[in-house]
Amino acid sequence: MANILGLSFGYHDAAACIMVDGHLVAAMQEERFTRIKNDPGYPAHAIAACLKRAGLTVSDLDKVVFYEDPFLKTERVLLNAIRYFPAAWKQFPKAIASQFADKIWVLDQISGRLDIDRKKISCMPHHLSHAASSFYVSPFQEAAILTVDGVGEHATTCLWHGKGKDITLLRSIDYPHSIGLLYAALTAYLGFKVNSGEYKVMGLAAFGQPVFKEEFSRLAHTCPDGSYQLDLRYFAHHTDTEMGFSPLMESLLGPRREASKPWDVTSPEDKRYADIAASLQWLTETLLLHLAICAKTLTRSDNLCLAGGVALNCVANTRLQNESGFTSLFVQPAAGDAGGALGAAIWGAVQSGDPRPEPFTTCALGTEADSSRAIQLCKSLGLSYSLPGDIHAETAALLSRQQVVAFVQGRFEWGPRALGMRSILAHPQRPGIRDKLNVLVKAREIFRPFAPAVLETDAGNWFENTQTPMAPYMTSVATVKPARAGEVAACTHVDGTARVQTVSEKSSPGLCRVLQALKAQGQPPVLLNTSLNVNNEPMIASEIEAISFFLSRPIEAMVIGDVLIQRAS
Repeated sequence: MANILGLSFGYHDAAACIMVDGHLVAAMQEERFTRIKNDPGYPAHAIAACLKRAGLTVSDLDKVVFYEDPFLKTERVLLNAIRYFPAAWKQFPKAIASQFADKIWVLDQISGRLDIDRKKISCMPHHLSHAASSFYVSPFQEAAILTVDGVGEHATTCLWHGKGKDITLLRSIDYPHSIGLLYAALTAYLGFKVNSGEYKVMGLAAFGQPVFKEEFSRLAHTCPDGSYQLDLRYFAHHTDTEMGFSPLMESLLGPRREASKPWDVTSPEDKRYADIAASLQWLTETLLLHLAICAKTLTRSDNLCLAGGVALNCVANTRLQNESGFTSLFVQPAAGDAGGALGAAIWGAVQSGDPRPEPFTTCALGTEADSSRAIQLCKSLGLSYSLPGDIHAETAALLSRQQVVAFVQGRFEWGPRALGMRSILAHPQRPGIRDKLNVLVKAREIFRPFAPAVLETDAGNWFENTQTPMAPYMTSVATVKPARAGEVAACTHVDGTARVQTVSEKSSPGLCRVLQALKAQGQPPVLLNTSLNVNNEPMIASEIEAISFFLSRPIEAMVIGDVLIQRAS
């Protein structure tokens, strides 16, 4: 039995996770504490919070596991710079400086920062940490596993077979051929920030049609053995330090979009970019489906686990669910690099002889919302607050009166999606609520969709195909039943789908009780649920951040624990 700390940092989405005697105790991203979106830095705050939650000190740790192999990473960076020289001449000095300044010595840095014996620090392959992060917390004892991202050490895509505590590599695809970097290149082409704007591209795709299939078919092709290859003439991630696509990409698709220009998806210009996003989505799904069918053939499994940043594409996940031949799919909510900390911690625990952890039932793995702290802040700021006898029934009543409520209860979520612990909630039939939230509250692009949260037991009344292990974590989409579309209009995307969250007492107890109270009051147990943050900021973690949000944004009420804060009448 062991205390294992898993870490991921150095590139983006730094995180820490702690396992105690085979039990998952805490998992947190550093961005929640530093307020730096996708913070890549050493996760000092997340480590401290995880240790505090576990009641441990650094001296109690048996092992610290880093989520990738820094030596193999450096090898790939240097080999790539040499392989593509002189085209990669811009990369060479930057690669040398980056890798040898700090990244190759990361295990020693961890030892020094934690003041822990270097012998307790180990590392593991990047894609194995992704595989472990999904399979070990899935409901499956046996599954095919696909890990797909930008790049780890050498691999960008891996196919594994998981059985019990064993994970076996079957096939891999190496850099520079990468679905993640394909998607990143087009994310940049469309004017969004790489490693944080990909989900915007996915949302934009629904406003277009894949009319550029012929052009996108030139960017990548599938191979008979189940792999794929990029046509590198259109890309620059292997030669350039700044740009992921080459001038030939713009010759093929037209000029890139200006990053600072406001979006208007009704204009001919932006409709064209939406069509490009839709064509990218089509190609991504095509490549993933090809991989999944190969995984099915090789493993003959009924189950598929997905991980890596590409696994956060919930539209693609749903297509795999429907067309790949697998009976059931699972994607844990922090599938990107943050999830590497989870995989590293669990792998370290399993290798130490601990059992597999229990399957995920909730992603509430962060720090707790503190009602007493909220009361102190309200008093010091002169804010009106109350302590209703039934905070969930009172929240439901406010929502029934079509007020917007910021909802902060329990431990904050693991992953990028609000699941009822740090959420903004609204009635899905409130007139104009979509535009109000996008423009006035969250200050983000008008085309961005919102998600519905619905009681797990009632989901089938509003949505098709919600009986999947992905549904509690918003890692898949469902089709809205046409007869009920008017009841959930504000959280239905333009293509008639919704990124549904099914809610139970286990997965999100506070939100579950609000939905149950709505149902008891004669209202549909469905709410618009969006993350408690503004554009390009991390989700709220603490009470002071929550109250600051309330004071600065036009929402009617906020719940923090048992405390209800409302505007002065």
